[in-house]
Amino acid sequence: MNIYAARVAEGTLRADAAQESVLPMLERVRAQLASQPTGKKGLLSLIGGRKKPEPITGLYLWGGVGRGKSMLMDLFYDHAPVPARRVHFHAFMQEVQDGINTARKAGTPDAIAPVIEEIASEIKLLCFDEMQITDIADAMIVGRLFEGLFAKGVTVVTTSNRVPDDLYKDGLNRQLFLPFIAILKERLEVHHLHSPVDYRQGRLTGTPVYFQPVDAEARAAIEDIWTDLTGGATESLTLKVKGRDVVLPRFHNGIARASFWDLCGQMFGPGDYLVIAGAVKLLILEDIPRLTRSNFNEAKRFVTLIDALYEAKVRLVCSAVDEPESLYVEGAGAFEFERTASRLREMQDASWGEAEDGA
Repeated sequence: MNIYAARVAEGTLRADAAQESVLPMLERVRAQLASQPTGKKGLLSLIGGRKKPEPITGLYLWGGVGRGKSMLMDLFYDHAPVPARRVHFHAFMQEVQDGINTARKAGTPDAIAPVIEEIASEIKLLCFDEMQITDIADAMIVGRLFEGLFAKGVTVVTTSNRVPDDLYKDGLNRQLFLPFIAILKERLEVHHLHSPVDYRQGRLTGTPVYFQPVDAEARAAIEDIWTDLTGGATESLTLKVKGRDVVLPRFHNGIARASFWDLCGQMFGPGDYLVIAGAVKLLILEDIPRLTRSNFNEAKRFVTLIDALYEAKVRLVCSAVDEPESLYVEGAGAFEFERTASRLREMQDASWGEAEDGA
């Protein structure tokens, strides 16, 4: 793609052989989409007896965090020749679930059919950021959903941190999910973006990721990090967990930004934080207060949140009233907080969270 070469020439991108290997695949999809009949002419050609256009093979681009998957997909999406939508996979599946529930309430026998029909009537290309399945409700419908979308001529380009065979790994009733993996491998070209460079990690190298105290200097530094990583994005992401809304006030390409009170001031539990950790690759958490008896419940939630982020290897940037060891020094739970303080220290290391591609 000439666009990529132009970005390299102007210095906004660094040439990367692994990324360049993806460009012909994206160009193939773009050219095939551009050559499809559209509008009245296309409709008349079908009525006149011409063959229905061959389905277009999409692209499943997987690899480690920070390798440029989302960047490449965004370049492709920005120049899509057909009606298209770019959406985080979690958000898309929540919309689908809402549509199915609405159809069921209306008494529609096959509740997923109108959802497929509505999507296919509006777009011809779906670009997903971070395809992953963590919810059994999603796992049970994606096969039928995507089979229907593909049959309606919708093309899919998606990024993921996992190879298709590892989606919904160890999930409940996974055998019912396996046909979806087969559909993906049949309808999408699967490519491993195996770049040795983690660009997201590199942009934080040498940059502090734990700011204290919470003052104007800390806020300005965090704002600079957010702008550098996301361009100053303002969109939010709503995750549904067992019917509840878990809102990340600012989200872009796997990077989220929220305050302590956004995530720990509400009655969230381990399941909510596991979903957040599954949807986010880097979290900016602001305004962590002093933790005492007066905010014991919030402190417990904070411990659970950090555990979930730690186990999922989510990078953390945060601002707090004091150093980790001094956040919680008295009251029930202070002794147990020592492990959380240790994890907060470990997560500040520049190499923390690094993993092999696909992890």
